[in-house]
Amino acid sequence: MSFLAELWAFLKVRKKFWLLPILIMMVVFGGLIVLSQGSAVAPFIYTLF
Repeated sequence: MSFLAELWAFLKVRKKFWLLPILIMMVVFGGLIVLSQGSAVAPFIYTLF
């Protein structure tokens, strides 16, 4: 959690709020990759793409 607090402080001080959508999409795609690694959800994820 300290990493997220430090990242938020960096974004706030440097006024780099435009990076938030990029970071959020990276987390979402990372989650999709983790879910598609041999789970029951994998066939449904493949149909999205």
